[in-house]
Amino acid sequence: MTYASGVTYWEQFLPGLTIIFLAIAVLPWLNRDNSWIRTGVIALCLFVSWRYLLWRIGFTLPPIGFTLDYAAGLIFVVVETLAMIGGTLSLLFLTRTINRTPEVERNLPWVRSLPRAPLVDVLICTYNEDKSILERTIIGALALDYPNFRLWVCDDGRRAWLKELCEQHDCGYITRPDNAHAKAGNINNALAHLASLPEKPDFISILDADFVPKSTFLKRTMSLMRDEGVGIVQTPQHFLNPDPIQTNLAMTRVWPDEQRYFFGVVMPAKDAWGCAFCCGTSSLIRFVPLMKIGGFPTDSVTEDYLLTLRLKETGFRTVFLDEILSLGLAPEGLKEYITQRSRWALGFMQIVRGASGPFRIGNGLSFIDRVGLIETFLHWSMTFTFRALTLIVPAIYLLFDIRAVYVNVGDAISYFAPAFAAQIAIAAWISRGRLIPIMSDLSQLLCADAVMKSCAIGLFKKQGHKFKVTAKGRSRAVKSIQWPLLRSFFPYLFLTVAGILWAFVLDDTRPLADASGMALLWSWYNIALLLLACFVAVEAADRRGNERFHVNRTGLLATPSGTQWFHIADISVSGMRFKGAAPAALGTPVHVRYDNLDVAATVARIGEDDFAVHFAESPANRKALIQHVYTGPYHAEVHDVRPSKVATALLARVFR
Repeated sequence: MTYASGVTYWEQFLPGLTIIFLAIAVLPWLNRDNSWIRTGVIALCLFVSWRYLLWRIGFTLPPIGFTLDYAAGLIFVVVETLAMIGGTLSLLFLTRTINRTPEVERNLPWVRSLPRAPLVDVLICTYNEDKSILERTIIGALALDYPNFRLWVCDDGRRAWLKELCEQHDCGYITRPDNAHAKAGNINNALAHLASLPEKPDFISILDADFVPKSTFLKRTMSLMRDEGVGIVQTPQHFLNPDPIQTNLAMTRVWPDEQRYFFGVVMPAKDAWGCAFCCGTSSLIRFVPLMKIGGFPTDSVTEDYLLTLRLKETGFRTVFLDEILSLGLAPEGLKEYITQRSRWALGFMQIVRGASGPFRIGNGLSFIDRVGLIETFLHWSMTFTFRALTLIVPAIYLLFDIRAVYVNVGDAISYFAPAFAAQIAIAAWISRGRLIPIMSDLSQLLCADAVMKSCAIGLFKKQGHKFKVTAKGRSRAVKSIQWPLLRSFFPYLFLTVAGILWAFVLDDTRPLADASGMALLWSWYNIALLLLACFVAVEAADRRGNERFHVNRTGLLATPSGTQWFHIADISVSGMRFKGAAPAALGTPVHVRYDNLDVAATVARIGEDDFAVHFAESPANRKALIQHVYTGPYHAEVHDVRPSKVATALLARVFR
């Protein structure tokens, strides 16, 4: 098949197909941790991406004039260009990466040999979390394998029961009469208390109320403090539970949570360039320089990122240790998920317009710090705006003949397909499959309206920005629908479907070889994306009371008739599931011996090829189980990401 110029569609598809075949044949054999290889591959991606963008700017804009076509086309190409600049900066940062685990291993003997281990004050920051969440974090933190630390709960909710809980577990309790400056104010209040003590800390560690540290957390982060220029050691946020996208699309077993790309790919790359930043929880911070800058900054709701910049201005940098050293709760609901990301966007806009912004001269930031800030600014301000415009532009063309892009199908294939193929290949290769276009587009779409609003407020409203806490531990016993979010998708979906019906059913004069063909393909993709977003807005029920972790080891089970080894399938603080035939009837008392556990239980469920036991409930058992389950080696990560499994899970969710 040919179009007007006489060039076949096959010839137009050939460059894109060539890139796909080369990526499949070559990329799996390349070392993604080698900076030279990363640079070469990313350079090829940037070449075809900017080839596409220069074509967009030079050949697809409507004729200049006071027309709706030109206005829409200019807005769209400006936003796309700025988003591309942001994406380019992101790829440039990805040309490097660093793994600090070998450095930790080299420095651990130094930590052990210190005549006096540095004193660390561990601060658990809380506002309105439930007792079960806080008790888990307190008990887990008390099990830290470090010889010199104090544990403090910083209660911004002034709850009497929490003070009693701290006394029960023999840890410190700090509160204040108000909630000024939200989390930053809560931490600063605790810092003032610590500074007044006879023995001041050498370091502080921040934990959100739901984050339980692994027993090795302090030893491994402290090892990187051997370098006296390090002010903050940040570790990744790993989660006990799936995020709303995983849960509501039934992809928990095949797709990782959205933060895995950021913490597993972006942050090691930022660290390699000296641009890693504090993310609040699960960090270790040097006390003296922190106090010299006045504690945590209060002029942004993302006080953690701003803290990195303020310390950088005084000569202390942040490094990133990519190890699973804590487990916390991801936002359990879509509303909380969007609230969290909106707060991040708002806080970053506050940073950009503040004293530590990238365009402020003389604030002590290096050139690469400023580039990193600009890249993040473009991510929040332009990427989500571009996602919204990609829904609007084809719809207004098909419905109202407002032509923002002057292009035919053949040219679009020739320029866009190679760029798109290269970006998919690079993203999948560098992220080990943790970044797939439709999934990243979906996460952006879910938050687009809220993030754009937050960006506008942060840039143009000087005061009155409220800190919105991400609620954790809420009950999801029944299915629910996020109607406000669902209603926000309906106009996009209605316009897109109406545009297709109008242009290709009611008006059959549109030739598919011109811009209409491109708009049709674009619209079908948008419909698929919007339908997935609607499915995510229908929140699945979660009736499981405790998080379960895969074990794949053996344990000893003692019953009245004897003892026997069984293969353990999974474990939680309430029970354990074994593979094989049950050795006793329902309700039979048994005893479980596994690693450092020695607890009583009863047979609670019997299946065809497995059975489960319920642990006896007592304070001693609960403490032992919390420390074993949450501070040990267990985690809920999805390591083997396969596009085929993701596609199968999506289709199963849509058609079930």
